[in-house]
Amino acid sequence: MDMPLVSYGHAGHPLLMFPTAAADYLEYERFYLVDAIKDFIEQGLIRAYSINSVNKYSLLNKESHPGWKVEMLSRYDRYVTDEVLPLIRNEAGPDARPLTTGASLGAFLAANAYFKHSDLFRGTIAMSGSYDIYNYLENHFDDNVYFNNPAMYMKNLDDEHHLPRLRQSDFIVIVSGQGSYEAPDRSREFSGLLHSKGIPHRLELWGHDVNHDWPWWRKMLPFYLGEFLKIA
Repeated sequence: MDMPLVSYGHAGHPLLMFPTAAADYLEYERFYLVDAIKDFIEQGLIRAYSINSVNKYSLLNKESHPGWKVEMLSRYDRYVTDEVLPLIRNEAGPDARPLTTGASLGAFLAANAYFKHSDLFRGTIAMSGSYDIYNYLENHFDDNVYFNNPAMYMKNLDDEHHLPRLRQSDFIVIVSGQGSYEAPDRSREFSGLLHSKGIPHRLELWGHDVNHDWPWWRKMLPFYLGEFLKIA
């Protein structure tokens, strides 16, 4: 299928943005999240890339077999590493390791990309996410489920390459509000899992007035990008 994407900026550290739910690559522009980080972009500090997801064909597809849903996630993962990342590196430099970010289901995609490929990405800002996709899959289980479900594969991660690299991570942010339609316990649970593996990260729970909605993500992302740029 055609997978359009959009980039913003002329220089700076690359940021790879994954859309929410069944949305497209222009969602973050439509809802002014790109505008919220425009100062970083215009100053040449951040070069942002926003891509499509396959959520409407995979996790949110009520007509397809769960095995197909997770097959689509695996194909999407290869698309990100084999097509999107080379494009970014062509513009940002051959050794560029983008920071990933997203809200809601985009937070899952951003975290999954980073935790599966910490050698290719620098870190993640995951906003208002859930990191266990098993409830989308009607008790189906196979290798694609396991290797696309951070709550599963991170629990068993114990190797001599990937885990030590994650233990050296300098920018993992798991952030959630505690207001309407937020699920902060999902962030707490994933943070607990990271903590059990000795992986440094920030669990940030914003107030009980902070809802699962765009006005708050427009505050979260620039705040944490500012924090990231202090160490980048």
